[in-house]
Amino acid sequence: MNPSYCLAFYGDDFTGSTDALAFLEEAGIKTILFFEPPTLDILQKYPHIQAFGVAGMSRAMSPEQMQKQLNNDFAQLCQLPVKHIHYKVCSTFDSAPHIGNIGVAIEIGLAVFQHRFVPIVVTAPALGRYVLFGNLFARMGIGSQGEMYRLDRHPSMQKHPITPANEADLRLHLGKQTSLSIGLLDILQVAQPLDILQNKLKQLLDNQDKIVFIDALNEDNLTHIGGFLEQQIEPHKPFFSVGSSGVEVALSNHWQKQGLFNPPTAWQTSTSVDTLLVISGSCSPVTSQQIAWACDNGFESISLDTEQLTNELAYWQPYAQQAIACIEKGRSVIIHSSPTTNHNLGEAIPAHLIGYVLGMIAKATIEATRLKRLLIAGGDTSSYAARALGIEAIEMLHPLFAGAPLCRAISSNDAINGLEVNVKGGQVGSESYFGIVAQGGSHT
Repeated sequence: MNPSYCLAFYGDDFTGSTDALAFLEEAGIKTILFFEPPTLDILQKYPHIQAFGVAGMSRAMSPEQMQKQLNNDFAQLCQLPVKHIHYKVCSTFDSAPHIGNIGVAIEIGLAVFQHRFVPIVVTAPALGRYVLFGNLFARMGIGSQGEMYRLDRHPSMQKHPITPANEADLRLHLGKQTSLSIGLLDILQVAQPLDILQNKLKQLLDNQDKIVFIDALNEDNLTHIGGFLEQQIEPHKPFFSVGSSGVEVALSNHWQKQGLFNPPTAWQTSTSVDTLLVISGSCSPVTSQQIAWACDNGFESISLDTEQLTNELAYWQPYAQQAIACIEKGRSVIIHSSPTTNHNLGEAIPAHLIGYVLGMIAKATIEATRLKRLLIAGGDTSSYAARALGIEAIEMLHPLFAGAPLCRAISSNDAINGLEVNVKGGQVGSESYFGIVAQGGSHT
């Protein structure tokens, strides 16, 4: 394909970035995930890749922090030979005016990439996320058979500690984060041929809409949308879009239909590990159930004293020593931020502090034990934990759960380099998730 890379995504957190990585790899598109925007020289060290991602931290940033970070990072991406650039957000559209503001990201994207409008695709059928007539519906628990809810009725997202869902109409939700005019291509219009869909887009743009949500219900809709996104490309600059990993699914489905990529027919397998380290900053009831299951099945639980939380060595080192002692006895360990008793922690304790402390505990534990596999749970905190660990990039090993693959870390730290890492958002996985990760088994 020309230009050199078919797509670059910028994830607003680490968990969401591995989600996008997985869908590209499963479509046969070789991808690597970085933690900073790469230079062309860095990309050339990985001649086998066809796409790449950047695991950002903007989901936990204020608008002022986002302005500084995204202006710089988007400008760097704009200089690279990429066909599509996707600002990847959570499939539950986690955001608010004061934190993780997607409207700010769109405004910056419009200014940097200089396009007429920004399309938003949120539907992700494999994750149980659907948008109909502009309203978002989400299953309770990714990789489960949980009930489907309109987002503002979702039992977990209603109670998210940082960005609680109180509006399912995405136009109204995003309208609180930007003054830009917002349009919609609804599910009935999406079902029409591309020329009709293009005419409807023209009407929206003539109406001065700068943001356009696109409904979708299934894979066929997404494939059609992939062709629509391809039509929007302008010469000599990447096309900027926003959304869930549904963007990766839409584009890769379209490219497969064109015969450009083929899904892999087989994956390498992973063996089970005797000891698994889990660090969790997630406040989701799904994760709480997983922690409870793991504790009932031989995992050791270490709960942070969050009332005394600090990034000082004297705070986190005793937790590392406790984890090391457990692992040396052959026990798997979960270090968590007391999800059952501190459900609203996010309002009082910033995600970067929880993530940093969990990452430093994990780093010290892995360096002492040469542990093989790590699980990181929690979208808001995961990006900070990964950076504290010293992870520079990751490559996918094989699928594990929908949107949460098993990956291999790349780092200049010998103890971290080659570490097997699974990263999951709060809504991901069945009750026995931690046990499945320890076994390295496939569950899609």
